[in-house]
Amino acid sequence: MTKKNYELTEAEWAIIQAVWENEPCAAPTIQEELLGRKSWHYSTVKTLMDRMVTKGLLTTKRIRNLIPYRSAITRVQAQKGEIMRAVKRAFDGALTPMMQFMLDEHNLSQKQLAEMESLIRKKRRRSGVRKKR
Repeated sequence: MTKKNYELTEAEWAIIQAVWENEPCAAPTIQEELLGRKSWHYSTVKTLMDRMVTKGLLTTKRIRNLIPYRSAITRVQAQKGEIMRAVKRAFDGALTPMMQFMLDEHNLSQKQLAEMESLIRKKRRRSGVRKKR
C-alpha cells in the first residue's frame, strides 16, 4: 500500500484545520469559524470544500438537506505532505542539506541537540543502521 503525500494549499490548510476542530461540520460552520482570519463568502468556502472532497482531503455524506464534512486525512499526513513539499522545493528533495540548514540557522540548546541525537539513535536501532566508526 502506497502512502500518499498530501500537499495542501494555504486555503486548504485553513479549511482542514477548522474541520479538524469542528467535525462533522457543514460549510457554514467553517465559513463562520474562519471569518476572523479570512473574508471568504459562503460560496467560496463551499467551493473549496467540494474541491477538497474531489481531491480526497475531505469526505461528505448528504443527510437530507444537510451535507456534513469530515476530514479524510490526519494531521500527521497533512504535516508530512507539508514538510516534504518544503524539502522538495527548497532543497531539491534532499534531507541532509535541510537538516544542515536547520542546525546552522537555529540556536539550538544542548537539550534540543541531545533530543535530536536521541531520535537519530532510536531510528538507527529500529532500522538496523549502525554508525560507522
